Amino acid sequence: MFTTTVGTVIEPPNLAGVLDALIVEAGVRRIRLHDMRHTCASLLLAQGVPARVVMKVLGHSQLGSTINLYSHVMSSVLREAAKRSTARWKRLRRAWTADSPYPCGCCPWA
Repeated sequence: MFTTTVGTVIEPPNLAGVLDALIVEAGVRRIRLHDMRHTCASLLLAQGVPARVVMKVLGHSQLGSTINLYSHVMSSVLREAAKRSTARWKRLRRAWTADSPYPCGCCPWA
């Protein structure tokens, strides 16, 4: 549901007209409003925004709904997280020396 600046409901035909005008002005391909919602959620998840936050943005009442609908994005996010974690551990292993027992740099006593 979309509202005006004074809080009244925007009727779907009016919203579609505004959206169409913005699409023409921007010079982008026409997509449905629902497609924009899906794109927004996918981009948020791909950027690492927690699924619970995306759930709130979308207005889902159950986290499972968000995860089920966007599992294709979640799997790519998990793969990226695993790659980053592996790279981090490889760097730490190379930096590990007897003189530096905590090379991570996050420990205050390092």
